[in-house]
Amino acid sequence: MPDLRLAGLAVAAWLTALGGLHVDARRALLVAAVAAGLAVLLALHLIGVAGRPGTVARRYGWIVVSVLIGVVCGGAATSARLAVRDAEPIRALVDDRAQVTAELVVRDDPRPVRGGIVGRPPTLLVRAKLVNVTGPEGQRVAVPARVLVLTDDPAWRHLLPGQRLTAEGRLTEPRGGDLTAAVLLAAGPPDLLGAPSALQRAAGRLRAGLQQACASLPDEPGGLLPGLVVGDTSRLPDTVEEDFRATGMTHLNAVSGSNVAIIAGAVLLVARWARAGPMLAAVLCGLALVGFVILVRPSPSVVRAATMGAIGLAALAAGRPRAAVPALAAAVAVLVLVDPDLAGDPGFALSVMATGGLLLLAPRWRDGLRRRGVPPGAAEALAVPAAAQLACSPVIAGLSGTVSLVAVPANLLVVPAIAPATVLGVVAATVSPVWPFGAEMAAWLAHWPAWWLVLVARYGARMPMGNLPWPGGVTGALLLAALTVALLVAARRPVVRRLVAVGTVAVMLGTVPVRVIAPGWPPKGWVIAVCAVGQGDTVVLPVAPGRAVVVDTGPDPGAADACLRRLDVRRVPLLVVSHFHADHTSGMAGVFRGRRVDLVSTPQWPEPATGRNQVHDTAATHGTRVVPVAAGWRYQAGAVDLLVVGPPYPMRGTRSDPNNNSLVLLATVAGVRIMLTGDAETEEQQALRERLPAHRLRADVLKVAHHGSAFQDAAFLDAIAPAVALVPVGAGNTYGHPSDAVLARLSRGGARVLRTDVDGDVAVVLAASGLAVVLGGVDLSRSTP
Repeated sequence: MPDLRLAGLAVAAWLTALGGLHVDARRALLVAAVAAGLAVLLALHLIGVAGRPGTVARRYGWIVVSVLIGVVCGGAATSARLAVRDAEPIRALVDDRAQVTAELVVRDDPRPVRGGIVGRPPTLLVRAKLVNVTGPEGQRVAVPARVLVLTDDPAWRHLLPGQRLTAEGRLTEPRGGDLTAAVLLAAGPPDLLGAPSALQRAAGRLRAGLQQACASLPDEPGGLLPGLVVGDTSRLPDTVEEDFRATGMTHLNAVSGSNVAIIAGAVLLVARWARAGPMLAAVLCGLALVGFVILVRPSPSVVRAATMGAIGLAALAAGRPRAAVPALAAAVAVLVLVDPDLAGDPGFALSVMATGGLLLLAPRWRDGLRRRGVPPGAAEALAVPAAAQLACSPVIAGLSGTVSLVAVPANLLVVPAIAPATVLGVVAATVSPVWPFGAEMAAWLAHWPAWWLVLVARYGARMPMGNLPWPGGVTGALLLAALTVALLVAARRPVVRRLVAVGTVAVMLGTVPVRVIAPGWPPKGWVIAVCAVGQGDTVVLPVAPGRAVVVDTGPDPGAADACLRRLDVRRVPLLVVSHFHADHTSGMAGVFRGRRVDLVSTPQWPEPATGRNQVHDTAATHGTRVVPVAAGWRYQAGAVDLLVVGPPYPMRGTRSDPNNNSLVLLATVAGVRIMLTGDAETEEQQALRERLPAHRLRADVLKVAHHGSAFQDAAFLDAIAPAVALVPVGAGNTYGHPSDAVLARLSRGGARVLRTDVDGDVAVVLAASGLAVVLGGVDLSRSTP
C-alpha cells in the first residue's frame, strides 16, 4: 500500500487555498484560526488517551489533525497574499478606473491573445508584479501585488521575465479567483529601467534560436515543436490547438512534468550506458533539470512541472513508490503555500493528478498486464498514459464539460513520438547560437514525430462520439471523480469487470450509430446559428470546437447563456454589438456567464446611452477591452473572417439613427459568405448599395435586418440574393415583425426563409451537396444548392 500520511495535509492545504482565492483575507484567516483551534484540541485529546485501547481510532484521529494543519497552513498563506491583493490603495484606484503610471517587473513571457484584428498587432497578455503605482493626483502607492497587462503595442512582445519597466495605462477590475489585483490596459510602449538577468537573456537567445530553426518547417509541426519543447505556442495554429483539446492532448502544448522527465530520463539513460555511478547520474540529472528550467523560464508553471517531473523520475529511478507518494504530497503542500495562486491553476491540478496516477495506478496496471502475457515495454506504454488520463479526466471534464472517449487511445498512439520530438527540439535550441545549420537539421528531424502528433490529434478530433457532453464545473468534476473511484474499487472483482466491459460495449453499439446518423445540436459542419432569444438577435459563428464569435446578445441574459450552452460555446474570442438598442445588448451578461470573452466591438454611433453604458460596464467588470469600429475593420479567428462593410459613413436625421448606424458585417465561414445586417433600415441599406459594388453585397446567407421589418430596401435584398434568409424575431411581438411582403420577396428570389419565432434555433450547415438548414437540432430541410 502506498504511504498516504502526508496526503491529507497536502489536499487540505490545496483546497483551502483554492477556496480562499474566492473570498477575502479575513475569511481565509478565520478559517485558519478555527482549524488551528480544532487541531490543538484534538491533538491534546489524542495525547491524553495515549496507551489506551483504540489504536485505529487514534490513527484516524491523527489523520484528522494533519488535515486540520493543512487547513491552517493553506488558510494562513492565502490570507497573507489576499491582504496584498485587496490592499485598499490599489482597490480604490481599480474602482475609479484610474489612469496611472506603474512600475512593474515582468513575471512571464508576453503571450498573444488568440484571434485578432486584421491589420493590427495582436493583443498581448503580460503577467507582472507591481513595484509601485502613481495615481492621477500624484499619490504614490508601493504594493507588491500581481497585475495583468493587456496591450496591443508591439514593443511589449520581446520583454523577458525579470525585466523592470514603467508603463502608463488605466487600471480595471480583474476577473477574480486568483491573486491578480488589477488589469492594466497599457496605452503605449513600456519604458525599460534596465536589462534582464544574464540567464534570462541566454534563455531568450535559445528560445529565439529554436523558433528560427523551425521557421522553414510546415506551419503545423513547426508551430507545435516550440510548444512541445519550451511551451512557446505563439506560432501554433488555432486548428491544431483545438484538435489537441478535443483529443485530450492539450498537456503536450505546454511544458509539463513529462517534458522534464523525458529530458532527465534521457540523461539518466546515457549515464547508465556510460556506467556512471548513482551519485554522478543524480548530479547529471540535476544539472539537466536546472538547465531545462532556465531554458523554458522559471515561471511558476515551469517550476511546478519541474517538481512533478522530478518526483516521477525519482520514483522510477529508485523503484520506491511508497517514498514517491509522500514526496508528491510534500511538493504539493510546499508549492501551494509558496504560491497559493497555483491552487486555482488548471495546469497545476492536471500535473498533480497525472503524477498521482503514474505513482498509484500505473505500476499496478503494468504488473497486471505483464501477468497476462503482455511484453514489458508494451505494458509500460499502455499503463502510463491510461493511468495519467484516467486520473486527469475529472479535472478535464470539469473544465470542458465533456468526457473524451478518444483521449486514452490518442495518447497511447503518440507516446513513441513525444520523447524524440522533445529531445531533438532541446538539441536544436541548445546548439542554435553556435551552429544554426545543426539546429535546423535537429528541428527537421524533430518535426517528423511532431507531425505524427498533429495527425493523431486531427483524426481523433473528427471521430464520431469522440467527446460526450458532461456537466461542467465543480459538480461535473466531483461526479466523474466519484464514478471513477467507484469503478476502480469495484473493478477488483472479475464479475464487475465483465459487467463494465459488456455495458460499455452495449452503450457504444447503441449510441454511436445514432450519433453518426443524427449528430444532434450543434450539427456537424454548421457555419452560422441564429438562436431563439425572443424579440432580439443572437447570432453565432463557429471559430473552432468550443469557441465562437457572437453577434448581439438579445434582450435576456438567461436566453443568451442558454443559446451558447446549447451550441457548446465555452469561449467567445469576439463579441460584436451591432448597435446599442436593448434587444441587442441586454443579454450581454449571459454571454459572459462562465465564459471568457476576449474582445467586444461596437459601432462608433454612441446612442442610446443606456445601452452603450451597459455594454461598457459589463465588459469592464470582466476586464474585457471594448473597441469602437467602423467600415473596413476586419477580424480573423480560426474559421471566421469578419469584415465591417457598414455604415459607410455616419448617418443622421434618418427614421432611427441608432438602427441606421448598425454595424453591417460580411462574414466568411468555411467559404460560405454571410451578410449580418443588424437593424439597418432603408437608409443604410441604400447607402451600402450605392457605395459597394454588387459582388461585395452577394452572400449565401442573409440575417434579415431589424427582425424582418418592412423598412427594407428591395434592391438591397435583390443584390444579396441569398440562398438562406434567417429572421430572428420574437413570437407575438407587437411591432408587426416580420413583414409578410419582405418574406415573400425573399422567397420569390429563391431564398429558404426561416424565422426563430416559428422554427426555434436555426443553423445553416455546409453539406456535401451544398447548404442545408437544421432546426433545433433536427434536420428538417433539403440541401440548398
